[in-house]
Parts: sequence; C-alpha cells; structure tokens
Amino acid sequence: MNPAARARELWHGAGWEAAAVGGSVRRALTGPGPERDLAVQAVKAAGAAILAWAVAGWWWQAPLALMAPWTAVALVQSTVYRSVRTGAQQVVLIAAGTVLAAAAAGLTGGNTMAAMAIVLPVTALLGNYSRFEGQGVYASTTALFVLVYGSFSGFDILHRLLETLLGAVIGIGVNALVLPPVHLRHAHESLCRLPREGAELLRSMAEEMERGYERRQAQEWHARARRLPQRLADLRNARMWTRESLRLNPGRRIRRPGPELPSTQWDAAWERVADHLTTLTGMLAEAAGDRPRLRPPPDTVLGEVPGLLHALADVCEADCETLAGGRDAGSPDVVRAGSRDAVRDGTRDAVRDGRRDGPGDGGGVRAEALERAWAAQRRLKARLTEHDDETATSVGGLAAETQRLLYDLDDARPVPEGA
Repeated sequence: MNPAARARELWHGAGWEAAAVGGSVRRALTGPGPERDLAVQAVKAAGAAILAWAVAGWWWQAPLALMAPWTAVALVQSTVYRSVRTGAQQVVLIAAGTVLAAAAAGLTGGNTMAAMAIVLPVTALLGNYSRFEGQGVYASTTALFVLVYGSFSGFDILHRLLETLLGAVIGIGVNALVLPPVHLRHAHESLCRLPREGAELLRSMAEEMERGYERRQAQEWHARARRLPQRLADLRNARMWTRESLRLNPGRRIRRPGPELPSTQWDAAWERVADHLTTLTGMLAEAAGDRPRLRPPPDTVLGEVPGLLHALADVCEADCETLAGGRDAGSPDVVRAGSRDAVRDGTRDAVRDGRRDGPGDGGGVRAEALERAWAAQRRLKARLTEHDDETATSVGGLAAETQRLLYDLDDARPVPEGA
C-alpha cells in the first residue's frame, strides 16, 4: 500500500473512531443505555478513589496512602458481587506481596536487587493461581512498592494492610450503595436483538426473492444468518451478568425489575432457528449462480417462498414487540383465542394430519402470522410432485428446511421463566 493510500486509510479510521466516540457520548447524555451505565460506573470509581485518598492521605496522613485509592478505584466493578469477590482477592494478594517482600528484604539485609530476585518469581507464580483470575498482578506490584520505597518494618506492613482494607471498604461501599449496577437492561437489549435481526433477514430475503435474487445476495443472507449465533452468545453472557448483578445487591428491591426474561428454552429454540436460517440461506446460495450445485427451484416454487418469509418476519417482529413491552406472548392481548398450548398443539396436529386449518379463528398478530406461514408452507409442499428428480431435490430441501424453521419459531414463543 502506497503512503498516500495508507494516510487516507488512517484518516478514515480516525474519523470513524471519533464519530463512534461522539455517538457514545451523545447516547450517554440523552438516554439510558450501556453508555450511560458505563459513565456512571466511571464517575463512581473516581469518587471512590477521591474519598479513599481524603480519608487515608488527607485525614489519616498514612505513610503510603496510595494503597487506599488504588484499591478503591479497582473495586468499583460491574456488579456488587464482583466487587466483593475482587476485594477479597486483592486483600489476600496485597497482604501476601507485602509479607513476602518484607521477608525477602530481611533475608538480604535490605538489598533491594537481591530481595527482588527472591520475591518476584514467587509472587508471579502466586498471581497465576487460577482462583485469583485477573487480579494476580497485585502481588508482584505490591512487593515492588514495598521494596522500592523501603517500607518493610512491622509498622509499615500493618499500615499497608489497613490502607488496603480501607480502600476495599470504600470501593465496595460506593458500588453497593450508590446506584448499584443491575444488568437487566443489557439482557433485554440482547433478547430483542435476536428476533429483530431475524425479522430483518427474513424480510430482506423475501423482498429480494420477489425481484429475483442472485448468488451474491444469497451469500450475503448466509453471512447474516451466520452472525445470529454470536447474538445468542451475547444473550447468554447478558443473562450471566444479570444473575450476578442481583447477588449481594442492596438495590435489587428498590430498582424496577422490568419485564421478566423468557426461559432459557427460548434461547434453545432460537439456536435451532439460527441453524435453520444458516442452512436455508446456504442452500439458496448453492442453487444460484452460473454453476449451481443444486438445480435452481423453478419460479412457480420460488413464488411461494416470499409470502412464507414475510409471515415469518411478522412472527419475529411480534415477538420483538412482546419482549420490548414485557407482555407474555400468550396473554389475551396477543393470543386472544385459546391458550399458548392450544395454538401450538392445533398447529402441529394439523400438520400431522396433512392440513393446516389452524386453532380456530386465529387471534393475535403472532398467531395470524403463523397461520399465513403454514398456509404458504402447504402451498410450497404441494409443488413437490411436479418436478424431475434433480429439481425435486432442491424443492424438497427448501420445503423441509422452512418447515423445521416454522416449528422452531413456534417454539420460540417468549414465555417468562417459570410460566
């Protein structure tokens, strides 16, 4: 790459980074969200450090007051439980680093270099113990502080431990008592993202198939479908943070909990939906282009697919609205005729009988969209016997994958945990 092109690329990257930072700042100032939560935690960490310094350095006049704000700022973690756990790890590591450094200094007669040669390998090994996770470096850094400053008398060791405990108490207290973090919003955002992106993909597929798709478009669908499992990973991570943020959190009873999360069976159903979408888009890509590996389905078959995909997109959008509003997908304002089980069982009984009359008079956006989807699926399967073997292979694969997708989208009803 020539220097001019490299300079343009760097300038473009810097502009993109500045725009992203500006967008994050704007979102933090204008409304609730991850950016504002992060800003609140940053302000809390700074406040905890200042308070710890005011107590240890200004009021107490501690000999190494740095330890208090250093510990406090590190303990304003993303959850109260993590603050407590990290605090315990840090106190153990700092105590170990202090005692080991003092012992090494005593053995070497105060020779800093020799004491470092003795103590640092031990503290580095101690820091790699898996129970200490990412806090292991505090043992070595504390030992360095002790040896470099030459503060390893019994009085200094006691002061250092008291300063560390003071910082830990202040850091944990600030995190627990000042807007204690709860990560429910992140879980809800991750939940809504799955059906929203699924609906966007299905809608895009339907609209482009109506105009006549090409292999390049199908490959783009396939790439988008393959990103859905990452959204599932984000959701599982958000669920973990939500559970952890409620542990030892004194603010859990005064915070509005928001709508209940659907059960983990919803996650499992969407994992299967993502698999079916990946397979379906891959098959459509294989049946397009100049040298297709599968014979392209005829226009009479492809003409039935967009209506099916539009209906499936409507199902996903209804679920997204339900998740955003916190309503049970089976409540009367969503499914007015019959219970959730009746809708699902009526659907499956009809499929087993080779028909799709539905559970009665429809009712609800989701139920009506599923009715339209199953009707389109019946029309698609009716085309199976009209073609030669090679064409029937691609048409049969298309019908089989869309039917599996329908079943699992029906299972992906956002029912709250325990309902």
